[in-house]
Amino acid sequence: MLIVSDSSEKRQRRYFNHRISLRKEHKIPYGLYVAYHSLSRLFPFASVYGSRQAPGRWDSISALEKNQALIIITDRFSPDEEEMKKLVDFAAAGNFIFISARSLSYSAESVFHCSVFEKADWWTEDSLNVQLENPPFHLPLRFSYPGMQFSSFLEDYDTLITGVMGKNDYNRAVFTHYRTGEGSIYLHLAPLAFSNYFLLHKENVRYYENVISLIPRHVTSVVWDEYYMNKPLSVWNESGEENQKRRNWWSVMMSIPALKAALWTGIVTLLIYLLLGMRRKQRVIPVMEKPKNDSLDFVKTIGRLYFDKNDHADLCIKMSTYFLEHVRSRYRLATSNLNGEFVKALHYKSGYPEQELGQIISFIQQLTAGRQVSDEQLAAYYKKLESFYKNT
Repeated sequence: MLIVSDSSEKRQRRYFNHRISLRKEHKIPYGLYVAYHSLSRLFPFASVYGSRQAPGRWDSISALEKNQALIIITDRFSPDEEEMKKLVDFAAAGNFIFISARSLSYSAESVFHCSVFEKADWWTEDSLNVQLENPPFHLPLRFSYPGMQFSSFLEDYDTLITGVMGKNDYNRAVFTHYRTGEGSIYLHLAPLAFSNYFLLHKENVRYYENVISLIPRHVTSVVWDEYYMNKPLSVWNESGEENQKRRNWWSVMMSIPALKAALWTGIVTLLIYLLLGMRRKQRVIPVMEKPKNDSLDFVKTIGRLYFDKNDHADLCIKMSTYFLEHVRSRYRLATSNLNGEFVKALHYKSGYPEQELGQIISFIQQLTAGRQVSDEQLAAYYKKLESFYKNT
């Protein structure tokens, strides 16, 4: 007779974590640890980064460069109109964006010319079935797993700009492609297809490999973006429809006119009472003299010294040193080679006229060669630098 102790029974019990995290560092069934750590294998020539920055504020990729990839996997893809424009411009520059989400904001649906059908009872579904279409894939491939479905599909879309690349078991589009400029945007509506549970079930990792293979292997950078995992959702969407699920107590109070008026009246009354009370109890404030700006006097003194010494070249060199340091710190440009390529790069990043920048760099090169500077040249050079600072 085999006797199993209580401690052995506890060790044999396995707890299944049903929480849907969609976090790249989570190893739970519905985390994305496997998908994220497979990127270095799928893109051996690229640098892989994680980011939580808003579109256009990335610190590891540039909107001015090409051959970069941005991967966004979240529950709700909720960009506003400005964020959506930056994403489209980034793709149009020759980059690739892969988005997997169960729902889209109004701005995203407007750009993609589609309408997403979200299931209200997704948690009751106990399986997910997806298939890849032929073309673009060589064979129609089907994949499934016994976990949560947590997906939606395109209820309506523009067939002229939308390429369907994958469907669910009801023959509804869940994976589409949009071409923009020199790049592409891929939209996927079943984010749990990239979860640890799905990818480790049988041969399902092939689904991930096939989907991600649409992004060229020669990309230089791959960014796993979690900005929309943390972005707060607004009470009202862009179409003016009220989002009942996301409303908080403040928005509910503000939606009732009588309660809103009473609340603001109470707040204003309280503020007036506090201000009057502070005025009664406040002691007399002594008159204080305005602090003297010694730094301004110092600058004037130094300016007179340079003017009296008539060493305009040395003054121009110090102005040039400050200008180059400003370029390095703000525009992240190396100033070791002040040539035509440097002028073009500074023009693209600052938006300042290339001809004006060329004159500034040419004058700096002349200073390096030991050229003397007249009063007129000093004044003209100062005006050019001030114009650059004010207009960039």
